[in-house]
Amino acid sequence: MTTLTEKIIDEALSLPNDMRAVVVDKLLESLNIPSQKEIDLLWTNEAEKRFKDFKNKKVKAIDGELVFNEIRKKYKR
Repeated sequence: MTTLTEKIIDEALSLPNDMRAVVVDKLLESLNIPSQKEIDLLWTNEAEKRFKDFKNKKVKAIDGELVFNEIRKKYKR
């Protein structure tokens, strides 16, 4: 890490929690990482699609315990 990077980190860590959260949000935005709101919307859309497919009999339900038993058997856990 460069001295400048270390200085920026030290300065950021000295900020109050609410201001650090603002800095984190801005940094994450700059990385083009989806926000929690965007992620929640994507999961909501996926859940609605899966439920619609289930209701329209495009997919069938499998008992969760059966699924986990198969996973345990496959990975011997």
